[in-house]
Amino acid sequence: MSANLPVNLEVQLYGSPIGCPPDQRATVIGLGLRRVNSRRVLKDSPEVRGMIAKIPHLVRILKTDLKKEKK
Repeated sequence: MSANLPVNLEVQLYGSPIGCPPDQRATVIGLGLRRVNSRRVLKDSPEVRGMIAKIPHLVRILKTDLKKEKK
């Protein structure tokens, strides 16, 4: 990863998965989100980005932490 790419993503569940297809509900659970407004800090990876892209109507990305150089 480059120094400018985010390392972590904070994801918030803002929509209810009630009435959604079972695969979307499983994706919400797979991200570790349980209740509306619950938040998780996840590593930025293609797998997590794909899961977020599958349920964009249910989640928000709140903030990203930039990789900081340690000396």
